[in-house]
Parts: sequence; C-alpha cells; structure tokens
Amino acid sequence: MTWTAERIAELKRLWAAGKPTAEIGRRLGVSKNAVVGKVHRLGLAARPSPIKRSDVTLISVVVDGDRPCQWPFGDPSADGFHFCGAPVLVGKPYCPAHCDLAYVRADRRADRRTDRAA
Repeated sequence: MTWTAERIAELKRLWAAGKPTAEIGRRLGVSKNAVVGKVHRLGLAARPSPIKRSDVTLISVVVDGDRPCQWPFGDPSADGFHFCGAPVLVGKPYCPAHCDLAYVRADRRADRRTDRAA
C-alpha cells in the first residue's frame, strides 16, 4: 500500500473529523496502526486516547456516602475478616486512601518501569 496524495488528504479529512483510527483504517484499507503511524509522521494534532484515564486528584472527587469501601482486610476464611467500610469515591469500590493503593496513575507507572530497568 502506498500513501498517495489522495489517501493522505482523505486521512487528514477523516482525522480532522474525529473518526476513530480503526474506522479510518477500514475506509483506507489499512490497519489502525498504519493510520496512527502515518498521523504521527505527518505531525497531525494529537487527540486524547479513548482508553487513557484523565489524571484526577482523588482527594477532590466527591465521596459517595451510601456505599462502604470494599477493601478487604485479612483472610476471607478466617475470623476477623472485614472490609474497610469507609465512604467510597463515586464510581469506585474504594475510599480515597484505598483508591491511591489500587489505582496507579500512568505517569507513576512509567516511573516504576524505569526503576525496574535500572
């Protein structure tokens, strides 16, 4: 497959229209990875990834007081097993403190990979 001037123009049009990379690929007869690569090489404006979560400070998120935190403590088969029980963040099963433990922001994940490689 050759990137002709016409195909590049169509790629730019579809990209500017906000079409998903998979759809652009289907229309042009290429893979979505080929689309992403060409967009990058052309220097087109980046769009937010549909799978990346935004960097949210959990402390400023509204707490849902109707549900208890589901962070487990102990062995489920042993006496004394229990859940945290604190109010949870909206849309999450855990309280703010346990969300900080359960969810790693993308920038912190990259730092962890660098630390392991060293």
